[in-house]
Amino acid sequence: MSQSQDALKQQAAEAAVEMVASGMVVGLGYGSTALLAVRHLAKLVAAGRLTGIVGVACALAMEQEARRLGITVSSLEEHPRVDLTIDGADEVDPQLNLIKGGGGALLREKVVAQASGQEIIIVDESKLSPRLGTKWALPVEVVPFGRRPLAEHIAALGAKVKLRTGPDGRPFVTDQGNNILDCNFGPLEDPAAVAAALEGRAGVVEHGLFLGLASQVIVAGAQGLRRLTP
Repeated sequence: MSQSQDALKQQAAEAAVEMVASGMVVGLGYGSTALLAVRHLAKLVAAGRLTGIVGVACALAMEQEARRLGITVSSLEEHPRVDLTIDGADEVDPQLNLIKGGGGALLREKVVAQASGQEIIIVDESKLSPRLGTKWALPVEVVPFGRRPLAEHIAALGAKVKLRTGPDGRPFVTDQGNNILDCNFGPLEDPAAVAAALEGRAGVVEHGLFLGLASQVIVAGAQGLRRLTP
């Protein structure tokens, strides 16, 4: 990403944080774009411009970073209702449905999104897509015990399935101790049908289709910022 695009992503992150008010419980997404928002949020908290902010992090790494930055971090056990979540996405279709999970935090990200009054998504314009699956394989989080039969089942649904591995070549392990299958279906004509087929299979913990969850998508592009709403 060019320096000017980096600046636009920073502007988009700051625009999302402008929606945060003192006293809010804020969902802290995961990924490079969400990190920009968390850092800006921390600056406003440190400056006293926002007070009484409580963060609920979508990943253990983000929880650690938020604490390091001076943000009070709690849990859904203590705060089951989140006022506003700021997160990124890997792919966004014209209906503002999303594919998420490139960073491996899709389970917590979806739990927090569904607990949120508003889900604000920040992306650069390269993430916009005519159909989900055009640019990104669908991450599916599965229990290790059922990994192979689940991979075969998803392949039978029409996907090319690849087990995600870490830098050491071993299976990637999520914060919840599960594995991820990256499932390339190609452009999805009916994301809801794919979601239903996956949700009906034991051992599938969660998938990266975030359908009808985005309240607003802030897009950083060559022409500046755009705000998209459903």
